[in-house]
Amino acid sequence: MPTMRRVVPDSSMRDAPLVFVILARMTAETAPWRLIVDGAVPGAHNMARDVAILEAVSEGHATATLRLYGWNPPCLTLGRHQGVEAADLEFCRREGVDVVRRPTGGRALLHHLELTYAVIAPLGTGPLPRPLQDAYRFICGALVRAMRAIGVDATLTEGEVNVLLPSPRSAVPCFKAPAGGEVVVRGRKLIGSAMRSHAGTILQHGSILLEWDGRLQAGAMSLPDDRGLRPHITTLADELDRPISRADLTDAVVDAFAEEFRISLEPDRLTRDEEAHEQELAASLAVTG
Repeated sequence: MPTMRRVVPDSSMRDAPLVFVILARMTAETAPWRLIVDGAVPGAHNMARDVAILEAVSEGHATATLRLYGWNPPCLTLGRHQGVEAADLEFCRREGVDVVRRPTGGRALLHHLELTYAVIAPLGTGPLPRPLQDAYRFICGALVRAMRAIGVDATLTEGEVNVLLPSPRSAVPCFKAPAGGEVVVRGRKLIGSAMRSHAGTILQHGSILLEWDGRLQAGAMSLPDDRGLRPHITTLADELDRPISRADLTDAVVDAFAEEFRISLEPDRLTRDEEAHEQELAASLAVTG
């Protein structure tokens, strides 16, 4: 886990005094965000934790939050309304893969060799615009900034963002079909994201692929192999020609959000109420058959 620290926006615009003063005032008027960096957590608790934070932020009991985390053991998440038939439960039990339901929509996704981000914040207050599509693109723009900081030439896909897509009725895996506003490299998906709104607050979380385990990815979704998936995705190891540690990637993501959103990020943890709510929710999110 990286060294925890307070992160503040850069001051690279000192040569433009008026603009810099305006931006500095905007930053000063924005309350610090909470930064939570977790290790690898079981899937049901990861999803329950995101929901607990979402509800706490929406009720005014917690500040806007950037959470970064991993998964142990590997976990297949199903979209909020997706049928369980998208998972090969027998394969997952045999291979020690958890199966849980996400609080967000979309299609099945195996979480394994990745860093996952979650942004939980009110819309129209602070850096996030009110329209869902704009908020989605704004968050993904910070992710593009992080990828470029580590040497990956990422871009956002064109087209309209539809936060309800991809359809939960489809068994096509999440990473096979980039939608508008998603993070890609030369058209291949690098980060898969999903969003949910609740009482004027959004949860957007997504997977930043470090590497790829084709056998596990395919088997968890009852596919014969990953040949239908691999041409559509890329990983940081592919793009950098070397592995990158979760710690280094975490640092890049934290810095990018601080700079893009012009906020400060204060290392913190869940409140006791959030921890209790996570425990209440976790069992209900596990998929057993």
